Amino acid sequence: MHTSLDGFVKGPNGEMDWIKVDDEIFDFVATLTDKADTALYGRVTYELMESYWPQAGDQPNASKHDIEHSAWYKKIPKIVLSKTMSDKGLINTTVINDDIAENISKIKNLDGKNILIFGSPRASHSLLGLGLIDEFWLFVNPILIGEGTPLFRGINETIKLKLTATKTFACGVIALHYETR
Repeated sequence: MHTSLDGFVKGPNGEMDWIKVDDEIFDFVATLTDKADTALYGRVTYELMESYWPQAGDQPNASKHDIEHSAWYKKIPKIVLSKTMSDKGLINTTVINDDIAENISKIKNLDGKNILIFGSPRASHSLLGLGLIDEFWLFVNPILIGEGTPLFRGINETIKLKLTATKTFACGVIALHYETR
């Protein structure tokens, strides 16, 4: 998840134009997607992803990243947390709208690789509150935005984390990898 230095994932009006991404970051994220076989989204992020990634790699001006991520996106199962969506008619997508803890726990216990949450701050807040997040990759952007959607919300108890890796990118973004203890 990208965050500002002061801990926001979106500006006060949902702005995300301050997030820095470049080929170096895209290549690094590809190393994370290589270790995952499921993507998890909230409804808003899923709709954004679904409007772009299925066709992104087929465009005449598609970048290396667009081609690779589009192929990954199309082949992996997607999980969407939503109280308003149905998975009727969706391809390779399961919508979870109740019993989130039970349903996600079942998926986590299946054989396979990692489940990656892309963006989706509200879904992340829900999963964090239910103790279902095992690790974080936070991409700290060198900017202060003052207000907006916080990275963390609804934490009712102390969650201890262990820093396991860092990566500094030329654009000034720092990736921090934390595992829950």
